This record gives sequence, structure tokens and C-alpha cells, in this order.
Amino acid sequence: MRTGARRTGATGGRRRPWQSVPVTPTRILRPPPEHRFAETVRALTFSPYDPCARIAAGAFWWATRTPDGPATLCLRRHDGDLLAEAYGPGADWVLERADAIAGLRDDLTGFAELAGRHPVVSRLAAGHRGLRMPATGQVFRQLLRTVLEQKVTGKEAYRAYAAMVRHFAEPAPGPFALLLPPDPATVAAAPYWVFHPFGVEQRRAETLRRVAALADRLEACADAAEATRRLTAIPGIGPWSVAEVLRIAYGDPDAVSVGDYHVPNTVSWALAGEARGDDARMLALLEPFRGHRGRVCLLLAAGGVHAPRYGPRMPLRSFARF
Repeated sequence: MRTGARRTGATGGRRRPWQSVPVTPTRILRPPPEHRFAETVRALTFSPYDPCARIAAGAFWWATRTPDGPATLCLRRHDGDLLAEAYGPGADWVLERADAIAGLRDDLTGFAELAGRHPVVSRLAAGHRGLRMPATGQVFRQLLRTVLEQKVTGKEAYRAYAAMVRHFAEPAPGPFALLLPPDPATVAAAPYWVFHPFGVEQRRAETLRRVAALADRLEACADAAEATRRLTAIPGIGPWSVAEVLRIAYGDPDAVSVGDYHVPNTVSWALAGEARGDDARMLALLEPFRGHRGRVCLLLAAGGVHAPRYGPRMPLRSFARF
């Protein structure tokens, strides 16, 4: 139920069509005292310069597309609570989900007991007990980022993402200068070579176009289990991609990124002192934490845990030059 709603004046600047009525719907959220707001919502940004989501001056700005139209959500601290403000035709949609986006629907039931099974996990759980897992309820938005991250470095993926967002640029509603994520219909209709200047080769471009064509069906999934079935039926979407989507779209605490380049080594090092490990070893070590295996991986990342690095780093490439 939405609480603390109020009406405010116009946001200033040139009005877009959806800003013709000077009303800013709001909602007051009451997080637990230990809630780590910035650390939680940072998972929803691709980088500090994400054109669709930004943390600035203590506020989190998040532009998105909703079934009711474009919207921008702003979350900021306010007298110990969180103030949620929304702009655009989809304002009510994002306000209804603002608590989930802030990680306040994250269910940690049973995790304290599981964390006690390993001293590293127990220490990280205590040190980051205010860290929550957000849930956006949006599959396609996360798929865009996930497909671009397949088999490339993070920098390569972000460059492609930012270039694609700016190519299909649509201003988001609200006073903060954000862009909306690309429209699925527009992505599906674009030939694969449109994505080449962004540094995206044909394989990932075709995967993007396939998931964009199925976006409506994917968004209609009732839960993570149904989303998993539909996602795994799409060529180009494997277990790694599914886990990356479920963790953000559904806040799934058990989603493990099988097939990741670094995570198996990190888990093996943290939980067994082994500098290298494969997916099978990672899953065996995480089995005692079933139900919260993805949360354990999240805590390892939050704690800065990583395995010793050997050899050269993966080089940066640009398919736009091929």
C-alpha cells in the first residue's frame, strides 16, 4: 500500500508531454536501521555513468519502461526513512514496487543459521548485514545488460550498453537527465548490423533481437521458475545469463552464475583456500547454503574477496573495428 503521498510543484525545465500535470507522486518507505541503501541499489547501475540509472548527491535515480509508460524513480534518505518520488505515466507502477527496488522485500529467513556454517560467510554476513537484494520485476531490462556482458570484459559490455542506449535515445521523465532503456520493439526490429558500431558482434546482436521479440512474454512470467523455463528455451541464453537476470529481476537469493569467469575461483578461494575452482567445485562448496547461494556470492563480492590473479588480464577489444 502506498503511504505518505503528497502533491508538489512542477519540476522545472521544459516540460515533456507526460509532465503537463505538476504532480509528483511520493511514497515513504521505512527500512530497518541497518539498511545499506546505496550499497543495495548500486547493483541496479551498470557503472557510475549509467545513462539509465545514477546515484548522485545521495539519491538514486532509475529510469525505466513500465506497462503504463515511461517512468523515473528517485529514492533518497529522509529523516531516517526512504522517500520515493516518481515521474511520468508509469509513476504509480514504480512507486508500487519502490520497496522491492530498494531491497526491502528481500527475505533473509534462515540465512543467519546457514551463514554460521562457515567463518568467512558468517563474518561477511555480520559486516554487511544491511545489504539487501533488490528486485525490479523487469526481465528484459536486465537481459539487455546480461547479453552484452556475455564473454567480454565489463568495460567492453558497458561501452556497448551506453552506446546502444544513446543510439536509441529517449529522454526519461523527471528533472534528472536520464535516458530510457531501449524499447524492445525497436531492438527487435533493428537488423543485427545496427549493433556492430556499438562493439556487438552478430551472435550477441541476434540474441538481443530474439529476447526483445519475446519481451512481453518474459515480463508476464509469474515467478522465477517460469522465467527460467522461458529464458532457457531461447538460443543464446544459458545458465549464466539466467542467474544474472533472476538475481536482479526477481531478487533470487539462490541464483548462482554458473559459467562465470571469476566466481568459481572466488568461491573456491574464500570457502576452501583453493586458488582455482571450476563450476562443479563452486556448487559443491555452496551447497550448504542452498536457498541463499547467490547471497553468499554477493557477500563475497561486497567484501572484496577474490582469488589470487595469475597471468595477463583479458584484453579489451572492439568488434566495431572488425
